[in-house]
Amino acid sequence: MSAAAVTHPTYGNWRRPRRPGLGPFGMVGTLGVFGGLVLALLVSLVSLVAAIVVIVSVVVFLVPLMVRTQDGRNLYQLIALRVGWLRRKAKGSHVYVSGPLSQRPGGRFHPPGLLSKVTASEGHDAYGRPFGVLHHKNRNLYTIVLGCEPDGGSLVDPDQVDVWVASWGDWLARLSHEPQLKGATVVVETAPDPGTRLALEVLPRITDDAPAVARAVMEEVVERYPSASSEMHTYISLTYGMPTGQKRSTEEVITDLAIRIPGLLAGLVGAGGGSAAPLSAERIAEITRVAYDPEVAPDVLNARAAEGGTGLEWDDAGPAAAEETVNAYHHDSGVSRTWLLTLAPRGTVRSSVLRDMLAPATGTRRKRVALLYRPIDPATSARIVEADRRAAQFMATSGKGMVQARAASEIRAAEQTAAEEASGAGLVEFSLMLTVTVDSAAQLSDAAVTVRNLQAAARISMRPADRMQAAAFTCTLPVGVLPWEHVMIPRELQEAL
Repeated sequence: MSAAAVTHPTYGNWRRPRRPGLGPFGMVGTLGVFGGLVLALLVSLVSLVAAIVVIVSVVVFLVPLMVRTQDGRNLYQLIALRVGWLRRKAKGSHVYVSGPLSQRPGGRFHPPGLLSKVTASEGHDAYGRPFGVLHHKNRNLYTIVLGCEPDGGSLVDPDQVDVWVASWGDWLARLSHEPQLKGATVVVETAPDPGTRLALEVLPRITDDAPAVARAVMEEVVERYPSASSEMHTYISLTYGMPTGQKRSTEEVITDLAIRIPGLLAGLVGAGGGSAAPLSAERIAEITRVAYDPEVAPDVLNARAAEGGTGLEWDDAGPAAAEETVNAYHHDSGVSRTWLLTLAPRGTVRSSVLRDMLAPATGTRRKRVALLYRPIDPATSARIVEADRRAAQFMATSGKGMVQARAASEIRAAEQTAAEEASGAGLVEFSLMLTVTVDSAAQLSDAAVTVRNLQAAARISMRPADRMQAAAFTCTLPVGVLPWEHVMIPRELQEAL
C-alpha cells in the first residue's frame, strides 16, 4: 500500500442487491412474459382474436412493472401506497388522540401506530444494571436499547479511525451469529442544548460571598453558552424474535438477553463507542416522550437532575394528539418530516462521509439519523455473494466488444466481496432514515433545504417518506421497529417485484 493509502484510508464496496429476472421486470414480470407467450401460443391454436386479447392483457399487466422510480419502485407499488393512504384517511386512522378525555381505554398516553401493541418490561444484567425490554406483541419481537457516548473524530490519528471502523465491522459481523436477531438500528439524535445541565452544574456552586464580577461572569456563561452548543445522543436498539413454534415467557426472554448484554457492550466500546450501558425502561420512555413533545426536554432534564429520574412509564410516553399528512407528521409541540435512503455513495468514501449529516443542524428542534441493519446468516451470505459474482461475470462477458468500465468495476467489487466473505466477514443489508423536527409546518421548507445540503455533503440520495410519515417517524426512534418486519407483502415477494 502507498503512504497516502495508509494515511487516508477509504471504505466502501457496498452493492445494491440484484433483482432476479429480465431487465426491469423482476421475477414476477419475467414469469409473466414467458407465461403470457406460452398462453398466447396455445390460445392462437383456437382463435387468433383470443390470442390478441391475451397478448394485450399481458402487455397491460407488464407495463407498470417496467416503469420504475429512481429507488426501484414500480407503478403497482406506488398505487398501493396511495390506496393505503386513502384508506387510512377514510377510516380516520391518520389522526390520533389519547389521554383522559379521549375514547381510548385507560385514559393514558400510549404511543400510537406501530407502537400501539408494545409493552415494556425491565430486567438486570450480570452487573446489576437495569435494562428495558420492549415486547412487540403483534410480531412477537423483543427489543433492548443500548446507549453510548462515541469518541469524537477530532484530533484522532487515521490509524485509530481505521481500527475503530474495523472493530465496528467485526461487531456487525457478530450480529449475524446472534441467535434469533432480526435487526439492529443505530440512532444518532441531536438537539439544541437547553442549558439545563450546565445551569444545574454551575449555579449551585456559586457561593453567597462570591465577588459580584465573578458571579456576573458565571451567570452570563450559563445564559449564553447553550445558544451555541448542542446535545448529541447515540442509541443502538437490537430486536430479537422467537423460534418458530416455540413459546417462551417474558421472564425467560429477559434472562436470555441479560446474558448477552455485557458482550454486546464490550464490542461497542472497542469500536469507539466510549462509555456504553443498557437503557432502563424509564429512560426509553423518556426518549420517546421527548421525541413526540420536544418542549418537555428541559423538564425531563430537570427531573433527572433533581430527583434522579422522572418516573415516566411506557404507557405515558406517547403524544396527546398527532396527525399524519401527506408530507409531514404533526405531534404535540413539533412537526416532523422523514427522508429515506434511495442511493448510497458510489465508489469509495472516507470515514467522515456522514459527519455533516450526524452533526447538529441549525433551525431544527431535533434531528435523528437512523442506520438500519439486517444481518444475514453465513449460509445465506455465501449464496448471495456467489450469485452476485456470477451475475457480474455474465453481464461483463455477454456484451459485445470491449468490457465497459462499470462492468469491470462490478466484477472487482463482487470478487472482493466474495473473498472477504470467505475469510469470515459478515454480510448485512443496511439503509438510512433521517427525521427532522421543527416547531411549525412553515419551517419544513427550510428543513428540506437543509436536508438537501446534507445529502450533497454525504454523497447520498434520499426521498421524503410521503404518505407514510407516521410509520417512518416511528422507525427512527430507538424502539426497535424494523420496517421489513411490519409489511403485509412478504419480503421475498417484494424482491421478486
